[in-house]
Amino acid sequence: MMNLQVHIDQHSGFCFGVVYAIEMAEEILDEQGYLYCLGDIVHNDEEVNRLSKKGLKIINHEELVSLYDEKILIRAHGEPPSTYELAIKNNLTLIDASCPVVLKLQNRIKNSFDKDESIFIYGKHGHAEVVGLLGQTNNKAVVFQDINELDLNTLPRNLTLYSQTTKSTDKFYEINQILKDNGITVNTNDTICRQVSNRDKELRAFAEKFDKIVFVSGTKSSNGKVLYNVCKEKNPNTYFVSNADQVSTSWFSPNDKVGICGATSTPMWLMEQVKSKLDKF
Repeated sequence: MMNLQVHIDQHSGFCFGVVYAIEMAEEILDEQGYLYCLGDIVHNDEEVNRLSKKGLKIINHEELVSLYDEKILIRAHGEPPSTYELAIKNNLTLIDASCPVVLKLQNRIKNSFDKDESIFIYGKHGHAEVVGLLGQTNNKAVVFQDINELDLNTLPRNLTLYSQTTKSTDKFYEINQILKDNGITVNTNDTICRQVSNRDKELRAFAEKFDKIVFVSGTKSSNGKVLYNVCKEKNPNTYFVSNADQVSTSWFSPNDKVGICGATSTPMWLMEQVKSKLDKF
């Protein structure tokens, strides 16, 4: 026995938007035994598999077109207006679990678009939330993941800046400053979710307390990749796993203090499974 001292970060796990979506899905699954969900309900394969066994059917937008008279769950990431228009056309009942923070952002972007502002969105290309945001502008807003994607010399001299809700606050304000330093007047809209952005600071403090860190996340999670790197930066002995089977005894020494943490898309039950495995080493 290695006698590891294992602790789970109680700040890790689902953000409230994901909790809301999953609770809504489970309630309907218990009632009718199945439910369609437009896209992965959360970027975590283990949680998706758990819910799929209960009857959750993940579909994409192409499959949605041929569905009629069904209930469809809209996940926390939100959807563009075109999805709601299709629902009316196909007599679909939308169970809207869009995160309130995302919905507020969608409304603000729509208002900016209606005022004919030049809208720039700091976010990940193709991300579900960003697709929903772009939809508020008839796909006319400019999305960029890095400031280097923009030609500062040809940008409008007056623009409106938004951010995907899960982006880094520090990076957002760094981009904001670069734009201003280049003579651009920026109407800045800080739309980053603080429950997500505060994880950054909390994880830095958590990672420093332990000899080893096991970071649990799905490989599809953008938030997971960012927070894993935050941990790795503070504690080089940080290991990324998607499930308990990926944990290796070779990572640890006898009597190590081990911290377990995860992304906003990582279920607590999955971190508890990892802890159970470590407790057996």
